[in-house]
Amino acid sequence: MTKYIIIAVVVLLILWIVASYNKLVRGKNKVEEAFSTMDVYMKKRFDLIPNLVETVKGYAKHESETLEKVIAARNAAGSAKNMEERAQKEAALGGALRNVFALAESYPDLKANTSFMDLQGQLQKVEEDIANSRKFYNAVVRNYNNDVMMIPTNIIASLFHFEKATMFEVADEAERQNVKVKF
Repeated sequence: MTKYIIIAVVVLLILWIVASYNKLVRGKNKVEEAFSTMDVYMKKRFDLIPNLVETVKGYAKHESETLEKVIAARNAAGSAKNMEERAQKEAALGGALRNVFALAESYPDLKANTSFMDLQGQLQKVEEDIANSRKFYNAVVRNYNNDVMMIPTNIIASLFHFEKATMFEVADEAERQNVKVKF
């Protein structure tokens, strides 16, 4: 009789380990999928930026420093090596883009340009998509991190080396501030 109890306990323990492991794998895969979705939108923004900069250049020739910062931020975001670095550089790129849109306020002819307006509309739509995908990504990361950190699945997570995922956050306080437009 005790032999059957021991076998039942071992079988239940093995089933629990397998179920916990599979839950962690599903969570990790969801995190990767959510990041890939966000990455698609960031790539779309990345591709639109040169067109926007070229359009603005024609109207704001003496604002080259602002435009150079946008291109530098775009290139830096494209060269990020890991998730944390990518989050920081994407936040900087978002700030640089806000500066271009603020710059447009100073140039009525630019604001009236249909190419600029179309590009601005596309970028704003992409920015909304990125914001939504960041929310989704962070929700998936939160759920996964809960599984990695909470008892009893944290035991399986540590045994099989599941690590916490990184949230996609604004890099620093300066990026949280509104752009100031001066005329």
